[in-house]
Amino acid sequence: RRLPVHEIYAMPKATQQLLDDARVNVEEWLSGKIASKMSVTENTAFINGDGVDKPRGVLTYPAGTTNPGEIEQINSGSAGALTADGLRSLFYALKTPYIRNARWIMGRSTIEVISKLKDGGGEYLWSPGLKEGEPQMLLGHPIDRMEDMPSVAANALPVAFGDWKQA
Repeated sequence: RRLPVHEIYAMPKATQQLLDDARVNVEEWLSGKIASKMSVTENTAFINGDGVDKPRGVLTYPAGTTNPGEIEQINSGSAGALTADGLRSLFYALKTPYIRNARWIMGRSTIEVISKLKDGGGEYLWSPGLKEGEPQMLLGHPIDRMEDMPSVAANALPVAFGDWKQA
């Protein structure tokens, strides 16, 4: 099997005089800006990349489980809506070897939709963690916010669940 490697790099311009004479640490500032830009570029590629000079995004693979290169997709049970039953179906569809290190990925708007799900008595089914530094958890697994994930809509894939290190 061939594993293509995709390189991302930056070539910022700053003079040595600027680096030496500036009141702020320009090198540290440039480094932070470059890291931020690279992070956004990588996230976009890992979610929606077309595989041309970048990774192929997880949302670009066909649905299925029978052929290599397919990714299982679980319907929420309601067109254009996210349901608690759909989230549970997605959770239980993941194979046992991948559960231990599994994480949810979704955008901020999807997290909001999930936080508004209620039971028959009007009680919220889930609430995000309120403690600073505590990861948000859903069904016992952390949520990673990825703004490149689509919002909840008909025919969208707004939530993904899996062991991303293995993937």
